[in-house]
Amino acid sequence: MVASDWTRVAEIYKQGLEGGTATFNTVCPSFEEWDKSHIKTCRFVYEEDGVVVGWVAISPSSSRCAYKGCVEMSIYVDQNYRGHGIGTSLVKALISQSVKEGFWSIYSAIFSINKASIGLHKKCGFREIGYRERIAKDRFGEWQNTTLMEYRAS
Repeated sequence: MVASDWTRVAEIYKQGLEGGTATFNTVCPSFEEWDKSHIKTCRFVYEEDGVVVGWVAISPSSSRCAYKGCVEMSIYVDQNYRGHGIGTSLVKALISQSVKEGFWSIYSAIFSINKASIGLHKKCGFREIGYRERIAKDRFGEWQNTTLMEYRAS
């Protein structure tokens, strides 16, 4: 992922905002805000015919030094391209690169109603480690649970 990908990355993220099953956020950040909060070496896009149709990135899970190898993953695929293996390709690329970068634990907090995302994570070697009940309200004002998933490098 490079800065010039941001327009499509943001469009895909906004689909997640509008769908209500991917994030509790209600506004898409600027590239500058997003860039500051995500690790620069582990960002990938998936392109079809030169158009970005999916992306994945990680952010630190804590600012504490002891957790420097623990990160949180975000993955989004354009709604018109889901179910074609794009998510799997992105997650596998991220896992490979993140292990090379020294990260040993990748977390995801997924809306428990987002069965497709939970299935994708399991397919890519993540395991369910817990859940948070009624952690926050979604954009429609409904309480949501999140399923916590982890990939642990060997």
